[in-house]
Amino acid sequence: MIHRKLLTENIKMAFETVRTHKVRSFLTVLGVVIGVTVAIVVSSVLLGFQNNIQESLNDFGINNLFVFKFDVGFHFGRLTPEERARKSLTYEDGIAIKEQVPSVKEVSIEAFPRVGQGQQQIRTARHKGHELSNINYTGANAGYAEVQNARMKDGRFFTDTEDLHRADVAVIGFNVEKTLYPGESAIDKPIDISGVTYTVIGVLEKKKNTNLGGGDNDITVPYRSYRKHYPQDDEHFITAMAYPGMKSIAEDQIRGLLRQRRRVPLSMPDNFGISSAEQAGKQFNQIMSGILMLVVGIGSIGLLVGGVGVMNIMLMGVTERTREIGVRKAIGARKLDISFQFITEAVTLTGLGGAIGVLLSLGISFLLHLIDLPSYVPVGVVLLGLGVSSSVGLFFGIYPAVKAARLDPVVALRYE
Repeated sequence: MIHRKLLTENIKMAFETVRTHKVRSFLTVLGVVIGVTVAIVVSSVLLGFQNNIQESLNDFGINNLFVFKFDVGFHFGRLTPEERARKSLTYEDGIAIKEQVPSVKEVSIEAFPRVGQGQQQIRTARHKGHELSNINYTGANAGYAEVQNARMKDGRFFTDTEDLHRADVAVIGFNVEKTLYPGESAIDKPIDISGVTYTVIGVLEKKKNTNLGGGDNDITVPYRSYRKHYPQDDEHFITAMAYPGMKSIAEDQIRGLLRQRRRVPLSMPDNFGISSAEQAGKQFNQIMSGILMLVVGIGSIGLLVGGVGVMNIMLMGVTERTREIGVRKAIGARKLDISFQFITEAVTLTGLGGAIGVLLSLGISFLLHLIDLPSYVPVGVVLLGLGVSSSVGLFFGIYPAVKAARLDPVVALRYE
C-alpha cells in the first residue's frame, strides 16, 4: 500500500512537472513521439500490405501449383541471363501435365507476350469512347475457370467448344465493365482490344484483393482465339490444380515429366520453375521481415534521441531541485525514495510521449484507410510502442536518479 501510494504521488509530481514546463517537456519527448509514430505507421502499412498480399495469394488456390519457365515470386526484375534465355513452356506441356500426371485434377494454360524480352507492348481495351489501358489480357483454355476459381458476376465462362472453334468471345473483370460500360451490362456487347473485336459473354465478380496480377482489370479470351490474332505471343503460364492432399506428390510428378519433356540431363538443375502460393507468401514474408527490421532501426534512432533528451532534462531537473532534494533527505527521505521519484518522472515523461505517438499513428492509419491504402495496427504493436517508450525513460532516467540520490543533504541545503 505504501509503495502504491508513493508511486501515485510520484506520478502526480511528474505530471505537475510536465504541466509547469509544457514546451520543454514536449520538446524533450519529441524524439520519442516521432520514433513511435514512424515505427507504428510504417509497420501498420507493411502489415496491411502483407495481409492483402497473403489473401491475394490464397485466392489463387491452396491446391494450385504455378509452372513457368522460372520461379514465380517477388523477383523485382532480377532475372539471371540464364533465366531470360530459357525456352518457354508450351501448350502441349500443359496438356501433358493434365493427361499424364494422375495427382492433377485440372490444368489452366495461359498465353501472353514473351517475358524478359524488353518492354512489353501495352494493349488497350475500348468501347464507345471509353478506354482502359492497364489491362491483364491473356488467352486461356476452358479449365481456367475451375483452376482459378473464377466467380461470375454476370454471364458465363467460355467452353472447350468455343476455344476449339476460335470463337472471339471474352470474359472481363469487374473494373473493366465498370469503366467501359458505365451504368449498363457488358454482356453480349462488343469490346475492342487493340483492334481486335470480341463479344463479352461473362463478367467476373469483384475480387477482395487486387494487389497481384491484373486483378479486376482481367480480360480472358479462348486460347486458340488469342493465338489466332497474336501467333507471336507464345509465352505460357501453367497452373496445375492438384487433388486435395496431393500437392507435394503432384509437384514431384510434374517436375519429372517436364525434365523428361525438356530433355534436362540428370546432372543439370531444372530449367523451369514450380511454385505455390505458400512459397510465394514465405518469400514475401522474408522481404517484409527485412523491411520491418529497417523500420525498427529508424524508429530506434528517434527513441535514442528522445532518451538522450530525457536524460538531459532530468539532469537539469536535479540541478534545479537540489535544495528540494536536500530538504527531503533532511526530513528522512531515503536514497531509494529519491531515485524512485526521478525514475518515475522519466518513465511518465517518455510514456506520455509514447501515448501521443500511438494516438498520432492511429489517426494516420485511419486516414490511410480513407484513401484505400492497406493499414493494419494490431493491439500488440500499440502495447509494444507504449512499453518501449516507457523503457526508454527507465533506461535513461537511471543516471539522473542515481545522481540525485547521491547528493549530500548538507551541501544540497546550502545550494542556491
